[in-house]
This record gives sequence, C-alpha cells and structure tokens, in this order.
Amino acid sequence: MFPGLKRTRYIEVQASARTREHPLEKCPGCREILVQRQLEDNLKVCPHCGYHFRLTAAERLEQTVDEGTFRELDADLTSGDPLSFPGYREKLEEARQATGLKEAVVTGYGEIEGHPCFVAVMDSHFMMGSMGLVVGEKIARAVEAAMRERLPFIAFCASGGARMQEGTLSLLQMAKLAGLLQEFGRAGLLYVSVLTDPTTGGVTASFASLGDIIIAEPRALICFTGPRVIEQTIGQKLPEGFQRAEFMLAKGFVDLVVPRQHMKATLARILKLHPRGDKNGSL
Repeated sequence: MFPGLKRTRYIEVQASARTREHPLEKCPGCREILVQRQLEDNLKVCPHCGYHFRLTAAERLEQTVDEGTFRELDADLTSGDPLSFPGYREKLEEARQATGLKEAVVTGYGEIEGHPCFVAVMDSHFMMGSMGLVVGEKIARAVEAAMRERLPFIAFCASGGARMQEGTLSLLQMAKLAGLLQEFGRAGLLYVSVLTDPTTGGVTASFASLGDIIIAEPRALICFTGPRVIEQTIGQKLPEGFQRAEFMLAKGFVDLVVPRQHMKATLARILKLHPRGDKNGSL
C-alpha cells in the first residue's frame, strides 16, 4: 500500500495462555477479584470501579484499529547499546523475551472505522515504555510517512520517560520529535495524542503534550516527575488526584478524558472531521 509498510498480522498476544495460567486477577482500584476472561471481554476495564488496566501494544491495536487494516512500519528496527551501558543488552533481551516485541513502540498504518491514519502505540511492558534512539526514530518515521501521505497521526503514549541507558542520545529524541511535529502541524495535518497510564518524564515533556487534540484515559498518571518525588521535595501533601487525567483536564492540560469503551468511536469522529490534507497544507 505505502512504501516501507509491511502487511503483517497484529503482534502475537498469548491472551488465551495468560487466561489459563492466571484465571483470576485483583483490581488495583477496588481490590475486587475479577475473572481474567471477563476482564478481557470488557476491554480490560474493571466492571466495578472502572479501573483501566494497562494494555499491551497488540491489545491497543486490536481494540482501536479496524481488523485486517494494520500494516506495521519498521518492524525490524531494534536498539543496540550505543554507550556500552553495563547490563543494557541483557535488559533489552529480557524485555524482548517477555513481551514478544523488538522495542517499546509499534508504528504503522491503519484504519479506524474506515478512516485512514498512521499510529504509534507505546507499550509500558517493554522497559516501562522508555524512549531511546529506536523508539524516537520509529515515531519520527511514522510521522514522516503520515506527512507524505497527507494523513492524520495518532500516538498512544505510555512511558516512564527517556531511557537512561542511552543518556543524551535518548534526550535528543525529545527535540527531534518536537521539531518534526511542528513541521507536521505547519503542513496542516492532524496530530492526536492519547495519554494512557502512565505517561511521564521526557515523553510528557515532548511529543505527548504537542497534540492538536490531547485525550487521556480515566485516572491515567500524566506528569514529568511523579507525585511521590514532588511531595518528598516540597514537604507538602499534594491535592487529591494530583497529576491524574481528571486533574489535568480541569487545569487545561488535556482536552478530553475518554473511557476505553468509547475511545475508538471518539477517534473515528475526530478523524471524520479532519479529512486528508491537500498538497497546499490545508485541510
């Protein structure tokens, strides 16, 4: 369909195996015991308190992108060890084995209720979704592909921030993506940022906060530095719900808080209102 895109299946999710091994799960929100299969049928949202469990990249794609439309971009791009950081190669291999992913983000083309777009989906299960060279590069290439095809770009953010094992090289991804998204906006194209739990550190300080429309899932932690560190630093108790999605909505940091059950329909409506841009940079 587009240069550089591979016609692939969704990244394999061993959901049935997980369900057999762990048929019950305790909700961190209300402490109720949940049946794993029922939880998955409810999009991994607690039916008692609405707690949103963290999703893998594959689960997010399965819930959001129309079946059979996803085409993965840069599937074989993997991280090295640019600073020869002690133990880093071993940590990368452990993350790959545990998740089945090659990096902490999956990018590609897909359709949402028939509306074409490019997406980047971060996975906090891979080294806490930390952003290193390859994560930044994969997102940048997805933005560039969206720019070439005059299509919207959607980023599902879930991250602990910049990847410390790559030092300044990781921090440089913040500036690279910020500059590229500025160019993307000048071209008259739509960027939607979806903040999930958690979205923190250098990701929050860069591309996660630059969306034309910023959406958050309920109760998602959104911050640069976590509340525990802030309380220890200032020696004061923080307000209830500080740095959670609803607090950030009240302060104007995000535009919408959307429950997972309505996320796909909400994104589809936004895409419908923002058709493919023309070659002159207007919608």
